[in-house]
Amino acid sequence: MCRNIRQLHNFEPPATTEEVAAAALQYVRKVSGATRPSQANEAAFARAVEEVAEVTQRLLDALVTAAPPKDREVEATKARARAAERYGRTG
Repeated sequence: MCRNIRQLHNFEPPATTEEVAAAALQYVRKVSGATRPSQANEAAFARAVEEVAEVTQRLLDALVTAAPPKDREVEATKARARAAERYGRTG
């Protein structure tokens, strides 16, 4: 139904508004069990996505860490390597 929600905290540059909104959409899709809401539920679905995005952004803004920020490309390379090992793929 939906992709995995990715970690957004402690990256340089910080997560964009679009990344936060995409994570919120994935979350609402998962908990509602619907990829697309019916017409009757469309307003509630959109409102939930907006509210989850707002709360997520507030959380990310409030979190503190002593760890150095992660590099997106390095983390993506690590994820590809884990997937290749897990699924036996190369390239």
